[in-house]
Amino acid sequence: MKPIGFWFAHLHQALESSMEKVFADEGLTRRHWQVLNTIDSEDLSPFGDVRAVVADLRARGWIDDGGLTEAGRKAHLRLKTKVGEFRSRATEGINDDDYRTTVGVLERMAANLARE
Repeated sequence: MKPIGFWFAHLHQALESSMEKVFADEGLTRRHWQVLNTIDSEDLSPFGDVRAVVADLRARGWIDDGGLTEAGRKAHLRLKTKVGEFRSRATEGINDDDYRTTVGVLERMAANLARE
């Protein structure tokens, strides 16, 4: 059995490369999605330096000083559908209880390491 660190790294890479395909026709990255999806209501600090992504979203006319523009809202809804389809493919065959258990275990592991 491979150690959990292998599976973390493997899954992270699989998510990154698969999500690239989801956003390819928009010329976006996963970071664009994360910023666009959280711009109105959440802290962006988990995503590191997002200035270049924010600048790109501004250049597209998707955000302004007030948050999402009408074009940004339309893009967000379009991408939200694609991300929902992606998540369904990624979790196919995994029931809700197993998914919640897995996420809970990962959250506990992260919390354990954060205390160090």
